[in-house]
Amino acid sequence: MKNFEYAAPRTEVEVVELLSEQPGRSEILAGGTDLVGLMKKTIVTPRRVVNVMEVPSLRQIEPEPDGGVRIGASVTLDVLMDHPLVEPYSAVRQAIAGISSMQLQCQGTIGGELCQRPQCWFFRSGHGLLADGGKLAQAGDNRFHAIVGNTGPAKFVSASRLAPALIALGAQVRIVGPNEDSEALLPLAQLYRTPRHEGQRETILGPRQFVSHVILPAATMTSGTYEVRHGEGPDYPLAAAASALVLDAGRIVREAHVVMGQVAPVPWVSAEAARYLVGKFVDHSVAEAAGKAAVAQATPLAHNGYKVQLAKVAVKRSILLAAGLETGGF
Repeated sequence: MKNFEYAAPRTEVEVVELLSEQPGRSEILAGGTDLVGLMKKTIVTPRRVVNVMEVPSLRQIEPEPDGGVRIGASVTLDVLMDHPLVEPYSAVRQAIAGISSMQLQCQGTIGGELCQRPQCWFFRSGHGLLADGGKLAQAGDNRFHAIVGNTGPAKFVSASRLAPALIALGAQVRIVGPNEDSEALLPLAQLYRTPRHEGQRETILGPRQFVSHVILPAATMTSGTYEVRHGEGPDYPLAAAASALVLDAGRIVREAHVVMGQVAPVPWVSAEAARYLVGKFVDHSVAEAAGKAAVAQATPLAHNGYKVQLAKVAVKRSILLAAGLETGGF
């Protein structure tokens, strides 16, 4: 690990002031569950690390006037999962529970979880985010890489396990910077992008910008998250999905949102699955058909075709969970 300067600001304005105007010169530190490992391997080499855990405004969970919830980016995952204001958002709580590591839940934060870097082994072995323009992943071991949104150089999958649930529920993020008095509120889905060249990251955050809060709308939808995993440990899932539904009294879908995780360089919003669901009575056959619609345009690589079936199952079972039905199987 290279030497670096450490800063512990107490306000959001101080955070912006301490972040560098030059990309890569500074990094945000919260729980450190991802950043520390990247620094040890010199994948990232910031000159300054800015600890945001001492900023009080970033550690609060507060109700919004419209019935929603405002969550500070430094709120740890265990606190988030157990907070009474988050109880109606089942998909979020299920995603956190699926991490299956007390250490990661107690130390990891919602902001850090949403902004964590890809787990792609080419990236984490020092070959860059796009790994030679995608050539290494295209020709090499791509078992865990993208099956949709992978026609460009980016073959990695978005690492966040909470983003699909939050996006399905209509969450927004508050971004502070690059100036001391500037901020923006945008849908969480717009935070992510598929990089086209090595100078880009997997989020739109620029120099001197950081995510300060996640804002959930009022809980008017039922929701569910389903992950297909190797086992019950903390390993990342092979495929995942989150669904949020507005159902009438007869279990007819009036509104639907389906978002897949671990299958694309960004959390993948499946408009096809959502369109299929609207107007239908939710049962196992409808959920399965929606899963098929979600992966109909998949373009798997040489060694990850199995993920198409897993993603279909994840979508199906997330819909069943959102509808309050048994998922079947294990």
